[in-house]
Amino acid sequence: MADLHLLTILVFFPLAGCLLMLPVWKRPAAARPLALGVMTGELLLALWLYASWHGLAALHPALPGYLLVEDAPWIRDFGIRYTLGLDGISLLMVMLTAFSFCVALAVSWRAVGEKVGLFLALLLAMETGIMGVFLALDLALFYLFWEVMLIPMFFLIGIWGHGRRIYSTVKFFLFTMFGSLLMLLAIIALHLLHAQKSGVATFGLHELIATPLPAGTQLWLFGAFFLAFAIKFPLFPLHTWLPDAHTDAPTAGSVILAGLLLKTGSYGLLRFGYPLFPQAAHTLTPLFYTLAIAGIVYASLVAFAQEDMKRLIAYSSIGHMGYVAIGIAAWQPVALSGSIVQMANHGVTTGALFAMVGMLDERAHTREIGAFGGLWGKIPLWSFFFLLFSMASAGLPGLNNFVGEFLVLSGTFTKSPLAAGLAFTGIVLTLVYTVRLVQEVIFQTERTPLPLADLERREICLLAVLALLVVWMGVHPAPLLDLIHGPVQLLTGGAP
Repeated sequence: MADLHLLTILVFFPLAGCLLMLPVWKRPAAARPLALGVMTGELLLALWLYASWHGLAALHPALPGYLLVEDAPWIRDFGIRYTLGLDGISLLMVMLTAFSFCVALAVSWRAVGEKVGLFLALLLAMETGIMGVFLALDLALFYLFWEVMLIPMFFLIGIWGHGRRIYSTVKFFLFTMFGSLLMLLAIIALHLLHAQKSGVATFGLHELIATPLPAGTQLWLFGAFFLAFAIKFPLFPLHTWLPDAHTDAPTAGSVILAGLLLKTGSYGLLRFGYPLFPQAAHTLTPLFYTLAIAGIVYASLVAFAQEDMKRLIAYSSIGHMGYVAIGIAAWQPVALSGSIVQMANHGVTTGALFAMVGMLDERAHTREIGAFGGLWGKIPLWSFFFLLFSMASAGLPGLNNFVGEFLVLSGTFTKSPLAAGLAFTGIVLTLVYTVRLVQEVIFQTERTPLPLADLERREICLLAVLALLVVWMGVHPAPLLDLIHGPVQLLTGGAP
């Protein structure tokens, strides 16, 4: 089955769609169905891999824990190889990626009316970059995809954004490029140190993991990786680019930012940062806990004070990703499983909330909380879905976020009861600002008469799928936990 090059198809099928877009990029009536076909095909392939993962595990045991591996020399002189690998963690991220891009396409179907072909081509190019990040096992290849996914987002915010879009675009670019360059220096240094000690030039992840490094060197190199991933997380106090980028991005850009780009930081840390530099990671664990908890509390307090719904959800993302950070810092099977599940949960729930705010903005031309009120009686379908996703975001039992946060806190408690206890305060604060948002927008007396239409059939279908996912992941998370069990055990030093 590996001979079918399924991983290569997963990565480059969207790029092929991007190139096919060139002849029709000025014809929206042709560009939209083409993008829909490519993204749907990508999602079906990801779901087929999920349906087949037991068989894949049996068929490809060459690299422990990996379901599929593709490997070939690329630039021999520098030891760079084209190595892609799929294990349960990357499969979960691949499914989240394919699904999130379908959501982004659906919410922008009518919202984007200018330069439609270019917009869709950039979405497809970015999907290739993100797929590559989640599948690359060669650090040079990983860095290439890491940079590729940034460029389309730069243009999505800069061209189709609103408000201070140029300011937000430049800020996003400078923050992420600074972190990326530090990581590039660390990758090159690690490559040279490995070549010096072993006589073999390579950027392969599993070869570099075996490189013996002094504690001081580990700290410097891990620090560079950590900064790059912490900016993308975003971890307090490196988060300041995120609220501006979310506020000024188009709705599809916000869905991708929240659903996927933040996850590349946490994925990079657990796939590369901790395995490559375990000693340094252990040394910096107290700092990681401190930054994550500070971010949860700070973001929750700032979210409570926001008047722009999109900005409020952006700050809530910083808090939710703080739980992912705590679970990684604990580096314990239960907590790490919770972090990975929470990455998927946050992508679904927050992506849904950004999509719903975008739908409301299209109708009312405002996102100010103070402009609304009484929506339950005026647009009941929109209000029902918004209430459901808000409660999921607040961690209501039976919905998806509860599972991830519960696993993170219970696993972290065994390593650091103090960190788990302090992080728990974030759940209370999250509930407070979520209740305030729901109460003012949906239930309070209408403050501004706005002629609003309820959801259309396309929007209902999209939100119904998201709602089913939220409930399924909350009530029956076992399939997802089974999928990541083996890789998590291997990462934390146990048997798969």
